[in-house]
Amino acid sequence: MVARIATGEIEDERSPTPGRAKSGRAGGTARAASLSEQDRKRIAEKAAAKRWHGAEEK
Repeated sequence: MVARIATGEIEDERSPTPGRAKSGRAGGTARAASLSEQDRKRIAEKAAAKRWHGAEEK
């Protein structure tokens, strides 16, 4: 099948974005919509603290 696609005998019918990526984006959007501004801020601050704290130790 790969050879046929490469030679142009058949078209690649797969989606350019896998289903998991699509559902992951949709899930992230839904989660953000369901969280309050205060909750989103708390999560972002916690993530930033982990990133910066980890950089100091390395």
